[in-house]
Amino acid sequence: MADQICYSAKYYDDEFEYRHVILPKSIARALKKDFLMSEPEWRQIGVQQSRGWIHYMCHRPEPHVLLFRRPIST
Repeated sequence: MADQICYSAKYYDDEFEYRHVILPKSIARALKKDFLMSEPEWRQIGVQQSRGWIHYMCHRPEPHVLLFRRPIST
């Protein structure tokens, strides 16, 4: 199932780098709505990225899209 997870290119502002992760809807349906996951939680569902990323926002129109950011200095 982890091979069906899609990762955006990184994008930036002055403080953070960002990316969004698109989950297969079969995984997304099992998640709590409006719940920000810790790193162990998002790794447990198969999201793979380097350390320092924080799931910082829920995208209500598309709950299968996870929004991540980390400080540029990381």
